[in-house]
Amino acid sequence: MNGIGVIRGLGVAVRHFIDTYIVDIQSALKGKKRYGTDEGIAERSSYKARGIFTIQYPEEKLPVPEEFRYIPFLVYEEGENGAKEMRCTSCGICAKVCPPQCIWIVRTTDPVTGRPVPSPAQFSIDVDICMNCGLCAEFCPFDAIKMDHDYEIASYNRHRENIYDIEKLSKPVRYYEEIRPTNYAREEAARQAEKEAKAAKKAGAAAGD
Repeated sequence: MNGIGVIRGLGVAVRHFIDTYIVDIQSALKGKKRYGTDEGIAERSSYKARGIFTIQYPEEKLPVPEEFRYIPFLVYEEGENGAKEMRCTSCGICAKVCPPQCIWIVRTTDPVTGRPVPSPAQFSIDVDICMNCGLCAEFCPFDAIKMDHDYEIASYNRHRENIYDIEKLSKPVRYYEEIRPTNYAREEAARQAEKEAKAAKKAGAAAGD
């Protein structure tokens, strides 16, 4: 009472202020860099950290975990001569399960027959509406849409910059492998096992004939 709580709070701030200089000097004497390095960020992120623990963004950035999710992106395989082979078949499941309905898809049609082609002619996501829930990636039966790690999407014109088209959304499989190595390895193992099972079944059927 009578301002004692305010004084105690100021005492905590002063203690952190002084500890910052003490720890910085100690780190310098040990030859350690406390700022601008992965080790320094990890040390200041620890519950044992003394003094200042604020990350100096954007010069410093906290490492994101593999399961961190932000804006979705479309995965494509790299074919011969760098050709993009989209995994997306424009089935529309992602658009149907999207809670805020921020995904728009236009399916490609054969110009001769007029029949639909399993490839998107247009694929757009309004990232201002996207809630980053990841349901689109979870329900995609073709592993064609994944959640990105890129959270730096600030812009001066949201109408021009924040409606991502198919070109802006498309990223190669190697990018997905880079940001989510564990998930990629698990999916590739399952895909290989399925391929081997189909080959064994086909071989068995051929032998039976």
